[in-house]
Amino acid sequence: MSVLPPMKTVENQLGFSSTDSPGRSVFHIEDVYPCIDGGRFPVKRLAGEPIEVWADIFRGGHDIVAAALLWRLETAREWQRTPMHLHNNDRWTGTFTPQAVGRHVYVIEAWTDAFATWRHGAIAKLDAGQDVSLDALEGAAMMTKAEPPNKETASIIGTACEAFLQKGDITPLLSDDVVQAMAVSQPRTDLTRSKPFPLMADRARAIEGAWYEMIPRSQSTVPGQHGTFRDCIARLPDVASMGFDVLYFTPIHPIGHTNRKGRNNALKAEPGDPGSPYAIGDESGGHDAIHPELGTLDDFRNLVRAAKANGLEIALDFAVQCSPDHPWLKNHPNWFKRRPDGTMRYAENPPKKYEDIHNPDFDCDDADALWRALRDVIRFWIDQGVEIFRVDNPHTKPFPFWEWLIKDTQLHHPNVIFLAEAFTRPKLMKGLAKLGFSQSYTYFTWRTGKWEMQEYLRELTDYPEREYYRPNFFVNTPDILPYHLQGGEPWMFKSRVALAAMLSASYGIYNGFELLEHEPIPGKEEYLNSEKYEIKTRDWNAPGNIKDYIRNLNAARRANPALRQTARLDFLNVDDDHVIGFSKSTADETNVIAGAIAIAPEPREIWLPLGGINVRHGTELVPVVALENIVTGERHGVEWGGIRLRLDPARDPAALFRCLA
Repeated sequence: MSVLPPMKTVENQLGFSSTDSPGRSVFHIEDVYPCIDGGRFPVKRLAGEPIEVWADIFRGGHDIVAAALLWRLETAREWQRTPMHLHNNDRWTGTFTPQAVGRHVYVIEAWTDAFATWRHGAIAKLDAGQDVSLDALEGAAMMTKAEPPNKETASIIGTACEAFLQKGDITPLLSDDVVQAMAVSQPRTDLTRSKPFPLMADRARAIEGAWYEMIPRSQSTVPGQHGTFRDCIARLPDVASMGFDVLYFTPIHPIGHTNRKGRNNALKAEPGDPGSPYAIGDESGGHDAIHPELGTLDDFRNLVRAAKANGLEIALDFAVQCSPDHPWLKNHPNWFKRRPDGTMRYAENPPKKYEDIHNPDFDCDDADALWRALRDVIRFWIDQGVEIFRVDNPHTKPFPFWEWLIKDTQLHHPNVIFLAEAFTRPKLMKGLAKLGFSQSYTYFTWRTGKWEMQEYLRELTDYPEREYYRPNFFVNTPDILPYHLQGGEPWMFKSRVALAAMLSASYGIYNGFELLEHEPIPGKEEYLNSEKYEIKTRDWNAPGNIKDYIRNLNAARRANPALRQTARLDFLNVDDDHVIGFSKSTADETNVIAGAIAIAPEPREIWLPLGGINVRHGTELVPVVALENIVTGERHGVEWGGIRLRLDPARDPAALFRCLA
């Protein structure tokens, strides 16, 4: 690998060489992998992860082709470079490893290796017994035009030329050392460069993590009393003990008074009703302010520090909507739409109405100021120590805004992670992921059958989805109590959280799940007496909780990196429509996990096939010979290519094993 000098022309800064004008490009550079929509959107990978790049590279004629892979941080000036190698049939490959977190670009260069082409022809003539005296002069002339990058290379070329001039023997010009020296020294008159391809190299949390969602005002231990950040700090050890990585808060901002919603989303709030935290803003402030009853900004900073001390990151909700009392409605009324009668338009999703919030108009005459104000909100919370944002309903806002906001944020704060909370049409969800969201909500919440679950995971782990769509499997949310949880059966809660935690690199629960909360509004996938509209007080150690079960799942994830990724997932052919068998492995196959999870309540006897699963033993891949239960440590030998299991969902619907060589 070498470091190239900065590009000097506008064309080169954009990633094109001066030869890339119509009719002058000698080379075709096609079918580049990895690549999203022809390079329109960034591929997503981890910093420190080797990235293998493939491309078809060819030109007319029989001349020998050379190619290189170049990359840099988008904010950097210098390119780094590594050779590409011919695989077969004009298919070339090269590998680079972005070490820094941040947005990168990579390009492919191709050129004719004129000296190697000359050498090939000269050797062919020698082997055929033909005269090569003129060829020798041509080769020597090429060497005199070389521009060696260092003294060592110049010495190799100069010594070979001197030997030829002294004896007239072509042999010194044909050595491997000379070919290698000329490869980096000869002019590249037909150099062709591909367009730049964007890449986001993230930190690990962008790919994997266990999320715990809570509404801060409900963390008090006194019934009916509004919770504070100090109450949240008191809950940190409990959340951390269950093995979660991210503690996600619904909005922590002041809540509007006008049109405040009452309990169960009633249109009229009664005295003392706290309102929805998503009705953001009152006379005390908006998106950069804190609800006074939660505490102060210093209290919040203390919470961030305490969370870090407990191994947790704080994630904040970023909901782009305003209560009628938000300061922006008074100070920037032109940021909002009005109806023909002059009243300000409140949010709607017909037939649903949200009288307590207004959506900004992203296409207003002062849109630039609005966009910058929203960006400044993100920057404000970054300054308070927050680097993860869950974005509420991003699909209802313009895509260009999110693309601009995320790129601008990542260029200045590359560690920041954005989670798209969008339950909408598949192409919209994928579109949000393409334009920059680090993670995405999914349809897992409603995938309950074996076939539909497996097909959905195959879709997410196929190319190109796996290069840009990072799923986060939430089992429930404040808005969604799925029908399959409404019976309150412990086995179902365990099965769903096991599926989420084992199959996806990132997953989440909304608090109360561990207590098996399941009372719905009849006929709806919504919680009765929803915490969105009232303060709840819970006994977090209430009998019947499944905290230990969740703790064991998260411990398994932390101990096995194979479980903290989604792409290398395979389903095993379990002959039972109510059991999902799977295997996951790390890229080097040193950590391989196999498991089976029941999705029905009755005890089941199954055969878990393990044929075709290999584990790295030293430098070799060998078949699995034994399984170790991740939770109990019990070992089982593998015979006839598998193992027979009995699953009792009433006790534990999942059986999880580490594969041993």
